[in-house]
Amino acid sequence: MIRTGAEYLDNIRDDREIYVDGERVEDVTTHPMFKPIVDVRARIYDMAHDPATSNVMSYEENGEQFAVGLKLPYTPEDWTAKRDAVNAVMWDIGGVVTRMGDETIGEMWSLWDGKDVLNEIDPRFSENVERHILDAVRNDPFHVSANTDPKGDRSKPPQEQDPDMLVHVVKETDAGIVIRGAKYETAAAYAEQAFLKPTIANWGNEKLSDYALGVILRMNAPGVKHICRTGFATRASAEDYPLSTRFDEVDTLMVLDNVLIPWEDVLFYQHTRAATFIRATLHRYSAFAFVQRILTYADMMIGTALFNVRQTGLEKQQAVQEKLAELACYREGINAHLTAAIALAKKSPAGLLMPDPSMLYTGRVHACTRLPAMVHLTRELCGGQICVTPNFAEFEASETAPWMEKFYTINERWVADDRRKLLAYARDLLNSDYASHRLTFQLFAQSPPFAHLGAVYRNFDWSGPLGFVQNSAGLSDRVMDDEA
Repeated sequence: MIRTGAEYLDNIRDDREIYVDGERVEDVTTHPMFKPIVDVRARIYDMAHDPATSNVMSYEENGEQFAVGLKLPYTPEDWTAKRDAVNAVMWDIGGVVTRMGDETIGEMWSLWDGKDVLNEIDPRFSENVERHILDAVRNDPFHVSANTDPKGDRSKPPQEQDPDMLVHVVKETDAGIVIRGAKYETAAAYAEQAFLKPTIANWGNEKLSDYALGVILRMNAPGVKHICRTGFATRASAEDYPLSTRFDEVDTLMVLDNVLIPWEDVLFYQHTRAATFIRATLHRYSAFAFVQRILTYADMMIGTALFNVRQTGLEKQQAVQEKLAELACYREGINAHLTAAIALAKKSPAGLLMPDPSMLYTGRVHACTRLPAMVHLTRELCGGQICVTPNFAEFEASETAPWMEKFYTINERWVADDRRKLLAYARDLLNSDYASHRLTFQLFAQSPPFAHLGAVYRNFDWSGPLGFVQNSAGLSDRVMDDEA
């Protein structure tokens, strides 16, 4: 059976090395900065057992229940079920959480698609990949991704500077390989394992490199140190910042100080072709869940903006309707790309149903590049009160409460308390430190924008437009041969 929230909490109370604000964290499940988001992850596990949500969060096979998010996708219905599960989670928790495990396991599926590449160097590696994918389905771990190294001076190769700026192998043993370096990863401090892979794609003419490795990294392994940024959950009251106090996904610099990776957890090693393959195909599955979360973010902006204009009676103005329509177009553009990616899905080399890459990657560009403009548009619709409204304490204090009641009550439907809650929600969604953090996170969480466009370039079918112009202009076949 899939695990419960309590079982997940017990499993991460394992004396792992976590540091925040210069101090060692004794229990990540109770520390005030981590507890809100850890409880969200525990709730996701419990949703698979809750009678109200178990049918959308889990599926039965051979008399056992498994998590929908980790199910291998073979049919369009599998992808529809995954969409429904993510929607159920976002509705239940009331916000957006990106690192849940369902979006990162897809990176392992991408590696499975390259098993022929892995077999070139050692068949054991593709066997390891397959075993870990099936273990994830059976055991339901909180699985994240470890992708971004500190990198150092990017004008120099790693061999010409401190080699630890990129994760690399320092020694082979009978038990496995020993690695050093560091990785940034969201949610690592309260996850159980990560797929660690290289962050550079230009290997030059090298066929072998100690920097070309992919492994399963256990978060509690000896030598793994989690150095976390200060979170937003403890900075303010939940009344004034209802999102940041619940949904801040804490980011970690994972220092890998001579960490032993057993051979059974090595997915590829020294194989630059495998490293290049996974960099090129890394998000062919995981981008779907990532973009779907931005769709939820769009819904949050639309709802916030529409409530704000309705409460002040501005919804009937044409200029306001046009701005709301822009938000709706942004939202439906994301929805259309996700829907089309599944409608046009194709079988992958491993036999999975792979979302259409061109539709998925162009949808990601649309969602990420338009997001800052949509945030600002929502600010316009909310008006200046989201940056000048006093905090909750002023609505409660005896000396100021009557005045807050007077000036923040609009009519019998919009009384001061509801209006304050909406303005606080809007401020945290659009204007707070957390809001700025989330905006940057969405832009870079699946690689920077130039890499998003690179993925589109590699996966768009250029032959269609070229063929049309060849035919329309009466060009010879030679031009198509030259382009090919």
